[in-house]
Amino acid sequence: MANTQETAEVELAGGVRIPQVGFGTFMIPASETQAAVEQALAIGYRHIDTAAAYLNEEGVGRALAAFGREGVFVTTKLPNYRQGYDETLHAFEDSRSKLGIDVVDLYLIHWPSPARDAYPDSFRAMQRLRDEGAVRAIGVCNFLPEHLDRLERECGELPCVDQIESHPRYWQPELDAFCQGKGIRIEAYSPLGHGQDIASEPVEAAAAAHGVSCGQVVLRWHLQKGHVVIPKSVHESRMRENLDLGGFELTQAEMDAISALNSEGMRVGNDPHTFEKDQSPEDMAARGTATL
Repeated sequence: MANTQETAEVELAGGVRIPQVGFGTFMIPASETQAAVEQALAIGYRHIDTAAAYLNEEGVGRALAAFGREGVFVTTKLPNYRQGYDETLHAFEDSRSKLGIDVVDLYLIHWPSPARDAYPDSFRAMQRLRDEGAVRAIGVCNFLPEHLDRLERECGELPCVDQIESHPRYWQPELDAFCQGKGIRIEAYSPLGHGQDIASEPVEAAAAAHGVSCGQVVLRWHLQKGHVVIPKSVHESRMRENLDLGGFELTQAEMDAISALNSEGMRVGNDPHTFEKDQSPEDMAARGTATL
C-alpha cells in the first residue's frame, strides 16, 4: 500500500523535529500491534507512540523491522515501577531491545508518581542517555507545574515535551500556558476525549462549515494550538481521517468556541496527583489496560 498522507513537523526545544500527528498504540493488544503499526506506516504516519507499560513494544519493533526504521519517529516511556537512576538505564535498554532500534527519538517518564519521589533521578538518567546519543529528546507525561519546577531546580533543565490528557472539554489551560511559557511542547493523549468532545455544538458547527468530520475539527483545533497529537484507531478509514488534517483552517472564533468547552470535571484519565499504580505487566493486565 502506498503512502497516502503526509504530516507536518514541529520543533522541540533542543532542535529535534517531531511529526505533529502520531499514531497511538495504548490498549492495542500485543498480538495485534505489528499489523496495526504497519498499516499506520503504510497510510503515512511517521510518528509511533508506545510505552513499556503497554506491553506491545515488541510488536512495534516488528513493524519497524518490516516497514523500515528510516524516517519514523519513535516514542516510548518509562513505567512507574522502574523509576530511579540505575533502574531507568536498565529499563531503557529493555525497551530499546524490544523495539529493535539503536536510538529512541523521544523517551518519556510516564507519570510523576510523586509518592515514589524518584522522578528527578529518572530524569537525570534520561539526560545521560540523551547526552550519550541513545535518545534524541527527553520528556515527561502527566507532569504538573510543581513537578516541572522541581525538575528545573534539581536537574538544571526542563523536558522538551509534556504528554498530557488534553481535549476540548479538558485541555488544562493553566498547565498548557505554563508549558508554552517554558518552551515545553504539549503532546495530547485522548485528544478526542474518548469521543465525548465530538458531540458538541461548536465542533459540529465547524465540521459543517468546513465539510469535514467532527473528529478532524478537534484534531485541527489541537494542531492550531501547537499541540502534538497521538490519536489511536485500528480502523483504516479512521486512521486515514485522523491524518488528513490539511486543507482547512479553523477561524479564531471557532477556536475560541471550542476552547470554551473546557471544564474541570471532564477528565477521562487518571489524576497525576494521585496515580501511583506500578504499571508492571501484572498491574496492567489486572486493570485491563494492556493485553498480551
